[in-house]
Amino acid sequence: MTREKTTSDAAEAMRHARFGRLPERIRLEDTVEEKPATVPDPAKDAYNPDEWLVRNCL
Repeated sequence: MTREKTTSDAAEAMRHARFGRLPERIRLEDTVEEKPATVPDPAKDAYNPDEWLVRNCL
């Protein structure tokens, strides 16, 4: 019994040393990364309908 109690006490001490405290609290601001959903496309606004009319209709 004594040896069994010593073993369980040692195991309990090891568990307490490893899991006895909660991890440090992480702020919500540190867990969120904000970035745009899409990369801005410079060619998106480059279309000019008037230029199309001049090139194809005149």
